[in-house]
Amino acid sequence: MPISDANPFAYRESHNAQAVWTYKILTILTWLLTVITSIYYTYGVPQDDKVSRRGTIWGQNNRYPTPFSVNSLMASLYWLALFLFQIAYLWHLFSKSTEKVQAAAGVGSHFIFNNLLQFAFVMLFVRGHFVIAEIIVIINFFNLSSLYFRHATHPRLIHIPAVSGPLAWTFFALYWNGAIAVNAHSLPARILANIAIWGILVYGWFFLVIYKDYTMGFALSIITASLGVHQFFIRAIAFQWIFAFTIMATLFITTLLVAVPGIFGKEISFRREQDVVPSDQERAPLLDDA
Repeated sequence: MPISDANPFAYRESHNAQAVWTYKILTILTWLLTVITSIYYTYGVPQDDKVSRRGTIWGQNNRYPTPFSVNSLMASLYWLALFLFQIAYLWHLFSKSTEKVQAAAGVGSHFIFNNLLQFAFVMLFVRGHFVIAEIIVIINFFNLSSLYFRHATHPRLIHIPAVSGPLAWTFFALYWNGAIAVNAHSLPARILANIAIWGILVYGWFFLVIYKDYTMGFALSIITASLGVHQFFIRAIAFQWIFAFTIMATLFITTLLVAVPGIFGKEISFRREQDVVPSDQERAPLLDDA
């Protein structure tokens, strides 16, 4: 049997009935696992670990303030919206349209793996195992990045909940959890954070310029706004919240420049005219509608 046939992450044009049903079952189970765990540890503290560093998700965020700590309300609303969007993704798996089912199944392996890794991250994070949790975030970042670049086109209601939404948060989580893991409280760490935060803008612009993916722009704008609000209340006289709001505003405006023209049937090109590839040879990630 070819290796590609045994690899659940290999690109396939279509999936047989057995594979689709496997995706349906595992997707629902892992999604429920992630949702229930995330909601429980938003309010509950783990009782099976006697380590003194345990706490709720946002309790840990506030207990270990770093230059990348976020506003818990705004971040919670981001995840609530993402979980609701993921219901739309689940609906695609059970659609009567074969095309929609195949499109949803195409990202199924990565989405299931993302759910399992997100579950593992939460379980480690609330117990104070931040270094191991960072390793989990790194693995998931590569998982979701592979999904994005190998499956370039998706209907919006698959792309947002299964690809861009989780990827935007996972990229930021590299900063968020990483800062806690290295105990980033010293002056040199804050100076480094003032520089590193601009990576969010560069990362967002990459998807806006190369893929014209406004969903990544909006997602990163919301997360950066959450960062700016919390940093302002941690330390009003500091650069971090100023940089966060500057990045948020820049990303948001740039995202609008990409998103709004599409509503009127126009598109802003960031390439020189001679570099533009004919439309029948290139498809943006959000070309297809749900």
